[in-house]
Amino acid sequence: MKDLIVASHNKGKIEEIGEMLQHLGIKVIGVNDYISMDEVEENALTLEGNAKIKAEFIFDKVKKATLADDTGLFVRALNNEPGVRTARYAGENPTEKDNRVKLLKELEGKDDRSAFFETVLYLIDDNGKEYSVSGICEGNISTQEIGTKGFGYDSIFIPKGEKRTFGELSMEEKNKYSHRAKALNKLNELLVRILDEDRNSK
Repeated sequence: MKDLIVASHNKGKIEEIGEMLQHLGIKVIGVNDYISMDEVEENALTLEGNAKIKAEFIFDKVKKATLADDTGLFVRALNNEPGVRTARYAGENPTEKDNRVKLLKELEGKDDRSAFFETVLYLIDDNGKEYSVSGICEGNISTQEIGTKGFGYDSIFIPKGEKRTFGELSMEEKNKYSHRAKALNKLNELLVRILDEDRNSK
């Protein structure tokens, strides 16, 4: 596995994954360098299902190792909403601010503000074999937006063990708790195992 196509338009995310896998000799490439993802419908009922849809769509087109992810925020007092609709919570094309405002409004008057983030990474290797790993970060939703770092719901999510929101933490601090960092660590371990198996089979 020399190249890994990542189902993302986010340059920061692509660079982050690339840096993490650099020691394995894997070149991480954004999907935009190959195909458009505009026609993909993420209509599964689970994060893994949506990540699988994206990964299989790309692999079918490019026949190279592919990585896709899906992330959800699950708020217990809201029956685990927004869940798979995390990015579209306030409508079909909301701003990140719209989503945060709606979530804070839905939680008004509720005592239980516990929630968790989950990221699922779905990998298809060069041979078409499929794998998935995930990472979870428990925490609580703040009563107001605090902090300007990060993106999405970061300014209203306080990870367990912290008094500050993700929006107040540096990237290094955030990665001590982050669901995405935990999933990427598991991905790294998985790829080391896959590469070892490839070498041993030759």
